[in-house]
Amino acid sequence: MKSFDEAMMALALREAERAASQGEVPVGAVLTLGHEVIVRAHNERERSWDPTSHAELLAMSRAGPTLERWRLSDCTLYVTLEPCLMCAGAIVNARVGRVVYGARDPKAGAVESLFAVLADPRLNHRPEVTRGVLASECSAILKSFFAAKRAAGEGSK
Repeated sequence: MKSFDEAMMALALREAERAASQGEVPVGAVLTLGHEVIVRAHNERERSWDPTSHAELLAMSRAGPTLERWRLSDCTLYVTLEPCLMCAGAIVNARVGRVVYGARDPKAGAVESLFAVLADPRLNHRPEVTRGVLASECSAILKSFFAAKRAAGEGSK
């Protein structure tokens, strides 16, 4: 039987698949309150031409109006890829209670790979972090996406 974390990460992976089908880097996020899904999101940078349209930021910003508040201290954010510096900062500012992610990001990860923003004692909030949930699946979708881009002769824009 799947754990709740695995079930929510599977939903986030579906969002990542939606992103990939739209030509976006396949990262998906799900924000929950207890066992209720509040919002799902995926990267939308290419579609919106907005460099801040990361899955995590979209999930947090869309949760606010639904919950009628900006503090997400009783929420859990599931994301398929380790949050970057920008997203980690937003997680701290939104006071997200818990962050669960799948794949590590050795090039931009700000939870453990390059920085440890969410554990920094100098900050006013430190969410609980669970790493590596469905990590192989989360990593595989990214590797497949970028391999296809390379095969098509597309590099980073």
